[in-house]
Amino acid sequence: MSHKKQPVTPVDLARVKQHSIRGRSHRTRKGAFGHPIRNLGGSDFFESLPKFLKASDLIEFIDLVVRARRRNRPFHLLLGAHIIKVGLSPVIIDLMKSDIVTGISFNGAGLIHDLELAFWGGTSEDVQAGLENGSFGMVRETGEKMAAIGQLAVERNIGLGQAAGQLLLEQKARHRELSVFAAAFRVGLPATVHIGIGTDIISQHPAFNAAQLGEASHTDFRILSRICADINKGGVVANIGSAVILPEVFLKALTVARNLHPGKNRLTSANFDMIMHYRPKVNVVDRPTRGAGKGFNFVGHHEIMIPLLAWGLKKKSKS
Repeated sequence: MSHKKQPVTPVDLARVKQHSIRGRSHRTRKGAFGHPIRNLGGSDFFESLPKFLKASDLIEFIDLVVRARRRNRPFHLLLGAHIIKVGLSPVIIDLMKSDIVTGISFNGAGLIHDLELAFWGGTSEDVQAGLENGSFGMVRETGEKMAAIGQLAVERNIGLGQAAGQLLLEQKARHRELSVFAAAFRVGLPATVHIGIGTDIISQHPAFNAAQLGEASHTDFRILSRICADINKGGVVANIGSAVILPEVFLKALTVARNLHPGKNRLTSANFDMIMHYRPKVNVVDRPTRGAGKGFNFVGHHEIMIPLLAWGLKKKSKS
């Protein structure tokens, strides 16, 4: 005998138990953050490197970035949230202020960690412990701030990244000097955010407005597509720490750019990550540069590789 199955009823997020960020311990605290190199003198590390394999590639990539910037071509970063969690925000901010990095794109987790740092000076929690009792990602204030950013973006018809920078500055977030979004807004550089529904903790919150955040994130996709048109004319893009979302978003944005602005394709790309992933290698390094330029792949810990890259870029820019 067959029984008609009843449709699955969605959970009511208004019933979830939330808690305050003030009672949560942070695994990432601002006191442990890195900082940009101020003294570029001393022993010349880069000249000491052997001219083989990845050492040669790193020097060549730095040269290509500096050459592109001297021709006023963009150097855009696609960034995973891990960049913020390991204390690299000051290094990225310094590269933006130094007119080396011309724009940034993050996944949704990147914005979450950035705003938590800016407002409360710490971010990142013990996922294992929170998963066991259902408290993981349930900080009330984070959900409310993200909802406010989405609402601001829709009200002002701007992207999610720009709305984040504006809100952090307008609300005078206590540690806003650590925010890459606030810094980008201050210096007038584009910052885009590309969310996935269900991939970030904010989807768990009763304040989550999928329509507003989705609309604002799509605006950012269109902004990135515009940026890709300039990247495709002799610019440089680097993916740092995003294994899936940003490589996929970048490939689609570059397709839109090439569709709307046909002509000769010319760009340099690079991927920096701790292990080799399929999508960054194919969607950032290989496919976009085939017949159009050169792609690089670097494997190493971000907390070492990115300050090293920044050092080389600043040193080469001053020579």
